[in-house]
Amino acid sequence: MAGCNSSTPSTDVPGEASRPRRNAAAAKAGADIRGEVLLTLAQLRLATPRQLKALLLSHQQGTDHVRRALRNLLDESPALVGRTHRAQQSYWYCSPAGLAEAAASGELEPTVGRTTGRRAASKTGLREHGLALVDTVVAFHQAEVADHADWRVEVAHPTPAGNLVPDGVVLLNNGASAFLEIDRTMSYARLVAKLERYDAYRNAPAAGRGNAARAPRSHWQEIYAGPSLERPFPAVLFVFAPAPRRAAPTTREAAFHERARRVGSVNYRLTVATTTLPLLTRDGAGAPVWRVVGNGHGEERCALVALPKAR
Repeated sequence: MAGCNSSTPSTDVPGEASRPRRNAAAAKAGADIRGEVLLTLAQLRLATPRQLKALLLSHQQGTDHVRRALRNLLDESPALVGRTHRAQQSYWYCSPAGLAEAAASGELEPTVGRTTGRRAASKTGLREHGLALVDTVVAFHQAEVADHADWRVEVAHPTPAGNLVPDGVVLLNNGASAFLEIDRTMSYARLVAKLERYDAYRNAPAAGRGNAARAPRSHWQEIYAGPSLERPFPAVLFVFAPAPRRAAPTTREAAFHERARRVGSVNYRLTVATTTLPLLTRDGAGAPVWRVVGNGHGEERCALVALPKAR
């Protein structure tokens, strides 16, 4: 055994001998995805290493590469990311310096009021809500319904009754957009009020005076309808997530249907569909997991592509 007396570890021996090679590979991969990790945190506010791996390195078995990238960003001066530890789990978010670098890259859509996820990461309710949103993004991404880069979080939309702020807006791979709301602890009255705010946004009067080439358009037509107004108003999707001391997601979903179908525009000017986070993560966003409010088909669920179009 020629190598027995050598201080150089043999590459044929598993365990410690192969660890330097694995660490070197992780360091290289961490450097390679550094920018993607930073952009994803700037876009989604906060995430766990597991969620980042699912979005950026789904083919990898573990989270080593993502964790290396996060540590690289944390070791910058000033630090580009921050983290919060709770119950042996780490939650990562952009620092102000990280947001500035991400914005300077030109890869993010300009958004007024973009903030770090520090506050969300430190407060249990906000953190769990934010993580449920990222789990939803992961489900859409893995089902190839929408890329994780095609999401916007908490962007204000003007209405006569005040701003509408969806939890998320996604550009789907078929070119249509959808609004998304995550519910963990919100009262049914507030959920219905949010739905009525969508109705106000949909029916807001056109802004501006238009010109000879086209009539004046409302905000939603400018942003979502396309150049020739060929796209209908985006579907409004509600995802009911588990929460302590709350009814099961399926129970809250059913109760919401009973109330939401009474909103006059639903099933006419608004297409509203619901699912639960456990069902979404198990079957995928492209599977028949969506239940349309007021469609007259009871408990029947359909795929996202089969949702009725708003008139």
